[in-house]
Amino acid sequence: MMAGHSKWKNIQHRKGRQDAIRGKVFSKLSREISVAAREGGGDPDQNQRLRLAISKARAQNMPNDNIERAIKRGTGEDGGGNYESVTYEGYGPGGVAVMVEALTDNRNRTAADLRHIFSKRGGNLGESGCVAWMFDRRGFLRIDREEDALDEEEVMMQALEAGAEDVEATDDSYEIITSPDQFEEVKDALEQEGFRFSTAEVTMIPQNTIHLTGDHVPKMFQLVDALDDHDDVQNVYANFEVDDQEIQNYQD
Repeated sequence: MMAGHSKWKNIQHRKGRQDAIRGKVFSKLSREISVAAREGGGDPDQNQRLRLAISKARAQNMPNDNIERAIKRGTGEDGGGNYESVTYEGYGPGGVAVMVEALTDNRNRTAADLRHIFSKRGGNLGESGCVAWMFDRRGFLRIDREEDALDEEEVMMQALEAGAEDVEATDDSYEIITSPDQFEEVKDALEQEGFRFSTAEVTMIPQNTIHLTGDHVPKMFQLVDALDDHDDVQNVYANFEVDDQEIQNYQD
């Protein structure tokens, strides 16, 4: 289950993209905070989606003033656009399943933009529900290994005792899976034990993955990058994995 997600996380780290322009990052985070506040209220203690959005914003060093303004826009205290959550689904090169979470004030415009992005890069935008069944929403926590400073059995035992569903040790990290409801509880418990996370989010994890090679690899990367760069797009999920050498070839 973890192979595709782990590999894609590694790709993100190695490429170092994470949205190159800080202003675009803050704009997307603000939109997510505002929508979360509008739909569930402005109190993070009573609104898990808002708590997660704020946590994500703080991980990107977003100033508290920006966060507060975004909350006020969501609750109607400070104007703001009327954005709604929309999920788009489709297929990329090689039959890769792709899910795109967006926040938009114009569904037709966003759908047309994404359809163009898919078709231009060897994919196609599909109907609602065409690939969603291939993904599970889960909490994902990644602990980077630090020169063997962490004991593998200790990490696994503490994570499972805290309520994690699964733990996988890779060459350079420990990857912990939780249910969405248990995500914050597991994260808080492990942080109290001194663990620090390079990634901590509720995400979509593919049930199975497609191994891409050859020309499909750069086309798939270009599709994901183009989707990620769109102002309305918040998250992109895909069920592919590639070998390290393919990654290197793409970067070169």
